Amino acid sequence: MTDSNPAPEPAYRTDPYARDLAAQVVAHTAEGGMILDQSVFYPTGGGQPGDSGWIDWDGQTLAVATTVKGDGTASVLVPAEPAALPPVGAHVVQRLDWERRHKHMRIHTALHLLSVVIPLPVTGGSIGAGRGRLDFMMPEPPEDRDALEAELNRLIDQDLIVSDTWITEAELDANPSLVKTMSVQPPRGGGRIRLVQIGEGADRIDLQPCGGTHVARTGEIGRVVFGKIENKGKQNRRVNIALDS
Repeated sequence: MTDSNPAPEPAYRTDPYARDLAAQVVAHTAEGGMILDQSVFYPTGGGQPGDSGWIDWDGQTLAVATTVKGDGTASVLVPAEPAALPPVGAHVVQRLDWERRHKHMRIHTALHLLSVVIPLPVTGGSIGAGRGRLDFMMPEPPEDRDALEAELNRLIDQDLIVSDTWITEAELDANPSLVKTMSVQPPRGGGRIRLVQIGEGADRIDLQPCGGTHVARTGEIGRVVFGKIENKGKQNRRVNIALDS
């Protein structure tokens, strides 16, 4: 693995537990959004919604409805309603809607574990605040839904460490089996790919490319319950999960 000349990582990736951060406005967009020099707001991508929250400056507060990707690693903050933006060069404080983000982190990590419990190709997925789903290439429904739910919670209860590492794009090309999701390919162009690992050493149970935010240990997910397992065509089944609390 290599880590040569990496681009600076955004704050939401280096510290997914950061709830607020001072920053400076570097640009406005034609659509009415703004870009900061560093962002705790995760932009929509990989099935995970963009973060929401607030921007404070000079005694004013602006609600942020969502966040989308800009050029490179930039996050574009989208106001909840048309409003005057802090001017370019202004110093601001970002405040994340932490309760919503943390639920995204818990569900996202749980979906990685679901792909371990159901070791079939993933054809799609979605993450919400407290619920999510994966679509699998699964022609027949599972024989024992309750057993799958129990196994998912068993892995959560192991309280495994969740960490990340990096490989080059060439190394990923040499190991295509790392990519579980057929519908979403890892972002390319930066020369390297982030891998999210669950468990360490002999206890490692999952390793796959992912740019999203995750909890630090699986025990933080809490109990997860299965929802409907839906038929999405001859070859696909949708497995829905939700946080129990």
